[in-house]
Order: sequence, then C-alpha cells, then structure tokens
Amino acid sequence: MKFSAFPRRTAAAAAIALAGLLASAAPAATAAPAAPAAPTSALAAPDIPLANVKAHLTQLQSIATANGGNRAHGRAGYKASLDHVKAKLDAAGFTTAIQQFTSSGATGYNLIADWPGGDANQIVMAGAHLDSVSSGAGINDNGSGSAGVLETALAVSRAQLQPTKHLRFAWWGAEELGLVGSKYYVNNLPAAERSKISGYLNFDMIGSPNPGYFVYDDDPAIEKVLKDYFAGLGVATEIETEGDGRSDHASFKNVGIPVGGLFTGAGRTKTAAQVQKWGGTAGQAFDRCYHSSCDTTANINDTALDRNSDALAHAVWTLSTGTTVPPGEAYESTTDVAIPDNGAAVTSTVTVTGRTGNAPATLSVGVDIRHTWRGDLVVDLVAPDGSAYRLKNSSSNDSADNVVATYTVNASSEPANGAWKLRVQDVAAQDTGYINSWKLTF
Repeated sequence: MKFSAFPRRTAAAAAIALAGLLASAAPAATAAPAAPAAPTSALAAPDIPLANVKAHLTQLQSIATANGGNRAHGRAGYKASLDHVKAKLDAAGFTTAIQQFTSSGATGYNLIADWPGGDANQIVMAGAHLDSVSSGAGINDNGSGSAGVLETALAVSRAQLQPTKHLRFAWWGAEELGLVGSKYYVNNLPAAERSKISGYLNFDMIGSPNPGYFVYDDDPAIEKVLKDYFAGLGVATEIETEGDGRSDHASFKNVGIPVGGLFTGAGRTKTAAQVQKWGGTAGQAFDRCYHSSCDTTANINDTALDRNSDALAHAVWTLSTGTTVPPGEAYESTTDVAIPDNGAAVTSTVTVTGRTGNAPATLSVGVDIRHTWRGDLVVDLVAPDGSAYRLKNSSSNDSADNVVATYTVNASSEPANGAWKLRVQDVAAQDTGYINSWKLTF
C-alpha cells in the first residue's frame, strides 16, 4: 500500500500548528539496536550423582581393558561401549537406534536415544563422542562427556520428565577420525528434520585433571544458560577456544543449528591467571594424558566432573522444559494503520507473550511509518500499563518523508508480557500517511 505525493505547507504555517507540543514531550529515546539475552522459565534439574557418573567411567575402563586397551573406532572396545550405553537406555524407557556408517574401511556406529513426549518440532539434543583414540581407554576424552550425558538421560527417566520440547541424546562414533559419526548423522537428516533441532549441546572432556571451565560461545541463549549456572556456583568461566570446531558440535553448527557446550581443557597449558580463578597447576596442560595411554580413570578431576555433569543436566532441563525465547526475538505488527491528517492519535498493538520478568533496559523499537512530512508526527511507545515513552517529537524543520528508524527504550520497569502499542499523532495539516509496520526486539 502506497500513498502518492501531497502538497507541502510552508514551514511558518507548520510552526504555528505545532506551537506548544514540544514542551509536553517525554524524553526521547536514543537510536540504537538492542539484542539482550532472554529470560527462561523452567523446571529445576536434579543433582547428578557423581558416584553414578564415575561408575559409568569404571565400566568404560573395564571395557577398554578387556579389548586391547582402547575403545577406538573399528575396534571391539567401541562396539562394547555402545552396547553398554544402549542397554542402560533401553532399560530406562528410551527409544534407541543404532546408525551405521563406514570410515577408514571399518563399520562405525552412532547411538541415538529419544525420550517420549515433547514437541517433535522442537528438539533439544545433547551428545558426546563415545570413541577413544587407539592409544588409550579415553576416559576423560571422552568417557567423561559420554558418562555425563548418559547419567543425565537416566536422570530424565528417573524423574519421568515431561519436557515441553522433545529430548534426544546421542553418542557419536569416529569423532577422533574427524567428526565422522556426527557429520554422517547431520548430513543424512532431511532439511525438514534439521529445522526441528532447536539446539545441540556438546560435551567433550568435562573432567580434565587440571581443569578449566570453558563454555562454547556459539549460540547466545545456550551460552547464557551454561554461564549462569556456573555463576550461581561462584565459578568463573572462559570462552572455549582450544577445541573450537574440533568436536561434534561443528557438524551441527555448519548446517545452521544452534550449538553450545562445555569443556575442561586438553593439551594447552594452564596459565597463572587461570590458576587464580580455578586452582590447579600453572605451566601444566589441562590434561597431560590427552590422547595418551594414561587417560584412565585416574585421569579425572572429580570436582570438575561433578560440576560439569550438573551443568549439563541444568541445560537439558532448562532448554527443554522452559519457554526459552532466543536473544533478538521480535514481536511485530505489519497491519497498516492510517494516520489522520492533523487529527487524533492512532495506535498499533503488538502482544508479547512467553517471557518472564521485565522488559530489558535496551528494548529495541523498530518503526516504519510512511508519511509525506514526518515533521508532523509525534511517536510514542506505550507500555501495557499505559506508561508512554517518547520516541519522536514533532519538528517544523523536518520536511523529509517517512519515519524508518530503530529506537532504544529503557523499559526495565515494565513487565515484558502484555499489549504494547505504538502511538502516532499527526499534529499539523496538509500531509498524511500510515503506520506500515513496527516491532519490538527483546
């Protein structure tokens, strides 16, 4: 819908018509975009028993010991590890499936486990690679992540969790050969199925003996959930960089699926500054047994394994049972509303739902108003309780067309949910227009 050009009035006439209006205007908002993190409302996760996670590691060690000392792709120890995890999940009520692929001339296996219920069009996945390198049992890399994911899945069963979103857990094969298993899974998902995965959480090496606490920074919403958990423990975190793109989350990230995860460090050296944060030994690798034969059950820091397993469960519960609105979520009206010439104010309404708490201090208000003399217009954002925030004053000196702008409003005193309105009034004669669209971005 478009309007043709209209005759212009003189600046002097406009000034007379606008007299007195500026004095009553509220403070104007500043023009800048906003994309704060969104709130989440969810059930609280249970504590994950460290003893249970360590029992899984003991079993994986026993499997490796009985099968040539490793659990590598194409070796008997890997298939035995997969069968052990699958049996636990089957007994707990999961629907499991083994996916086969071929790599380096050997058959590989992924294990996928679905928990019944939840919205099948919104899937939260948590996964870890189950294979080791051929030189050792791979208890930290990555028995730790595999055991943490397994015990979280079993906790879902014990709680008989009824998530809002569908829950899926995965254990990947041949990660050590180049993310082969997870790439195979993602590449064989139809596009429609990929689009249903709202987030993938990856856990690779979460019990390093000289640990750091690293969080992936790929997706802001997932990152915030994990960082907030550690902040609640008083544990500082850093952004994960050592393994960026080197674990199975990359297979999902590369096709546009939001990802996140945790890591306690591999072969890099812990700095003195990191020792101040986390304790441990400066000048020593986070895991001196990385990809070595000494990566056994003796190569685990219990505190790190416990904290990360609990954080894993917290993320699974939060992202699957809550109403999680990603940062940047927009609420928009595209219905045209005519603005009467020199007439009463009109409003357009956007209803916000599914959020908790108050609106942010940097609420973004995007405005698209088509008008042949924008200086005529006074524009306000009206909160659900009726409070008004001035976005634009009228001005006799602004003769350009249209108001297409983004404003930032400190609306932190206002509940986020409710009917928000864009209010527009034409305060002078001879030019007309309409509200084309507007949106709130939290």
